Amino acid sequence: MAGKVIILGGGPNRIGQGIEFDYCCCHASYALKEEGFESIMVNCNPETVSTDYDTSDKLYFEPLTFEDIMSIIEVEKPFGVIVQFGGQTPLNLAMPLRKAGVNLLGTSADSIDIAEDRKRFQEMLHKLNLLQPANGTAFNYNEAQVVARRIGYPVLVRPSYVLGGRAMEIVYEERLLERFIKEAAEVSGEHPVLIDKFLEDAIEVDVDLIGDGEDFVIGGIMEHIEEAGIHSGDSAMSIPSYSLSDALLEKVREATYKMAKELNVIGLMNVQYAIQEDKVYVLEVNPRASRTAPFVSKAIGVPLAKLATKVMLGRKLKDLGFTKETIPKHVSVKESVFPFNRFPGVDVVLGPEMKSTGEVMGIDKDFGRAYIKSQLAAGQKIPRKGNVFISVRDNDKKAIVPIAKKLEKLGFGIYATFGTAEALEKNNIKVKKLPKISEGGSNILDLMKAGKVQLVINTPSGRSPRIDEVKIRSHVISFNLPYTTTISGASATADGIEALSKHKLEVKSLQEYHGKAKPKNKQKK
Repeated sequence: MAGKVIILGGGPNRIGQGIEFDYCCCHASYALKEEGFESIMVNCNPETVSTDYDTSDKLYFEPLTFEDIMSIIEVEKPFGVIVQFGGQTPLNLAMPLRKAGVNLLGTSADSIDIAEDRKRFQEMLHKLNLLQPANGTAFNYNEAQVVARRIGYPVLVRPSYVLGGRAMEIVYEERLLERFIKEAAEVSGEHPVLIDKFLEDAIEVDVDLIGDGEDFVIGGIMEHIEEAGIHSGDSAMSIPSYSLSDALLEKVREATYKMAKELNVIGLMNVQYAIQEDKVYVLEVNPRASRTAPFVSKAIGVPLAKLATKVMLGRKLKDLGFTKETIPKHVSVKESVFPFNRFPGVDVVLGPEMKSTGEVMGIDKDFGRAYIKSQLAAGQKIPRKGNVFISVRDNDKKAIVPIAKKLEKLGFGIYATFGTAEALEKNNIKVKKLPKISEGGSNILDLMKAGKVQLVINTPSGRSPRIDEVKIRSHVISFNLPYTTTISGASATADGIEALSKHKLEVKSLQEYHGKAKPKNKQKK
């Protein structure tokens, strides 16, 4: 064999760091075998495929700490160590391992530090002339107050060096800042708390890229269906983009290539952007495999983690035959799966802290059908007819009108609370008004119990939602009703129902979508 390579896994399974990284670790192990290397997996999760006895040549079921890994390195004397595929846990070990003289395969530890260190990252963006939301750092409430006042509310408060949006919050006013800074500081430890200007009503975009230090190729550009502010691990997303202009997508590509070259990426890189009023802002860069890597790989038919491993061993993208971005003719939609039915009474509203425990994808010729498939796979039984209940915050009343019109045209009856009903009636939409739950009388909960509502659209009124809203959203889970808590999600749902009314859903294999298998001939009876 050419030598030994150690792959650092994701560690114990938890929300924010799960099976997507395990997928990448397994593909790394397969690629090492193909290249003639002995693969050594370090992971301590009995639920994962990477810890199966036949995935790697050797498995160390040990915690992912610096001391444990150094002990393994001392015994095995590997050619190199891969930190890119296990999420944030191994990435945080990159600098200590490099200082200990370990050969890290792929993107250098210094480049990883540039992406992770707020000051160095900001300097890089200035150098490349790229936009970033106004931001600052703080160790305590007084420092946070100064930063928040300077950049203006709302602000996004988050700890350094964490995954899954842990202790991350959108803060709309100063009186809530102290509480959230305290929580974030506890998680951040010795590192500062990061404070960013929160871009309202922005579209979020994820980009996965692979590089070999010379050539850089975008794997996929994913447009989030939910607006910015919802954790990328909880958002539904589409490949290719379904609403962004070619000019904006070109700006995204240009920025991604600039950063990949500057960081000299060898392996995978993920970038998150927010697009507001035709301006592209860089939110963060991860010089590692992201949780989107399996989705992108399946959507474009290219095993990115496998190629990235070969690149880390010195192979070139030209030799591997992957030299330009693949834009599929079909649409793939990733949807998250949530554990809300296991927690009766919990509010289903999504935010910057990750809550999903899995994901599914739907593929079809157009966005509407792909979206519906993703919802069905996630357990949402989207109706083709019936009644919809709509209750949205004041800021969303203008945006809900075209969605309600579409649903009315598709034959849905519409129930709404008084404020929302007034906005709909002004636009000639027939609506039945319902009193608030607290006012008594026949309300939305009674209709749910009676099976008279088939879909619920309810956007939260703020950070501290009203009791009525929480009751409505917790009951949709009890009655197993499809629901959405965002305007963008409601719009995608209406598009999906419209597509369902025009076309039947068909099933095809991934191989057929990527032209690697011929469709089976139907046998005559």
